[in-house]
Amino acid sequence: MTVFEELKQRGLVAQMTDEKKVEELMCGEPMKFYIGFDPTADSLHVGHFVSVMVMAHMQRAGHIPIALFGGGTGMIGDPSGKTDMRKMLTKETIAHNIACFRKQMGKLIDFSDGKAIMANNADWLCDLNYIDFLRDVGVHFSVNRMLAAECYKQRLERGLSFFELNYMIMQSYDFLHLAREYDCKMQLGGDDQWSNMIGGVELNRRADQREVCAMTFTLLLTSEGKKMGKTEKGAVWLDPEKTSPYDFYQYWRNIDDADVIKCMKMLTFVPLEEIAEFEKCEGSALNPVKERLAYEITKLIHGEEEAAKAQSAARSVFGGASSAEEMPSRAISEADFTDGQISLADLLVRMGVAKSKSDAKTLIKQGSVTVDEEKITDMFALIPHAAFDKGHVVVKKGKKVFLKAVIE
Repeated sequence: MTVFEELKQRGLVAQMTDEKKVEELMCGEPMKFYIGFDPTADSLHVGHFVSVMVMAHMQRAGHIPIALFGGGTGMIGDPSGKTDMRKMLTKETIAHNIACFRKQMGKLIDFSDGKAIMANNADWLCDLNYIDFLRDVGVHFSVNRMLAAECYKQRLERGLSFFELNYMIMQSYDFLHLAREYDCKMQLGGDDQWSNMIGGVELNRRADQREVCAMTFTLLLTSEGKKMGKTEKGAVWLDPEKTSPYDFYQYWRNIDDADVIKCMKMLTFVPLEEIAEFEKCEGSALNPVKERLAYEITKLIHGEEEAAKAQSAARSVFGGASSAEEMPSRAISEADFTDGQISLADLLVRMGVAKSKSDAKTLIKQGSVTVDEEKITDMFALIPHAAFDKGHVVVKKGKKVFLKAVIE
């Protein structure tokens, strides 16, 4: 099976500029392609995961990825899908974020011996002469067509700044530069980038009479059409300091039944033939499939050892085992106690189980909270310091959240 066929069968392909040409490139000699990543945070998140997986599939097929970090475009920020202008980042913050991206991406992409390239568009965007750029590049863009693009429609309602209007032109110029510098033949990206990517294809044709292609891949959405990768605590990050391997594992272990097979196809290297067998499972028979999904994704991001530990911990707590050895912990301090006790509401907030004291009290009142196997419904319940004499207190929220509180 060709990489083109595999990506289609895994449900990863959304739109293409020229399907026949795209297939020829992907099934032909090794070629360079690129995917852009704007460094708006100090970690990749689940939303980036599809991009990295597509890059990995392409590299396995012999092609050479160019991971383009938006050191330049990140100083503007992509307006696509945003109702307000993004917060402007400093050069120092952007440089730090790029360093974090490089480290995380290296777990799935082999950058040794020219097998992949890392580039930063700050290297060519930040030193552009404005007048020359307008004459050489801006002349090829129609403002009418730009304003009709999907990526700008929502922003037009609230007000689109000239500052943001430049984003499409700069991203398009990235493709032109990479084509000239590396003979890059294709841009890949999320389906929300389609308008920007078309700009790059058109610019190459108009400026250099070069034929290049673009292909978008499916966004990671739930069966309800919502973006995947959000929890009560916020985004699901690939950085273990921001989302622990256990929490990361649990996110995938607990996704809706309707999303399991799709995620297995899009976010793992499990063979399609094996996944076809999983598609026959329903109800409780899907639980082992969810475990497999969570294990495979956690292994890719955090390594086999952390994946095994997360799986063992999850099985322990879900199986009702008394041992809390593998259970993820949250630390509180002696300063959190008053007169030798801490309110359960404060404990839930301190552990990140609840967003606020009012949220914590609601959970308690609803009967969703258990402490050391005892359900507590008193919103003003106090936990004595002596409860920690065994080293920890086990807190459970609902059926899926198990944590041990420890004093440090």
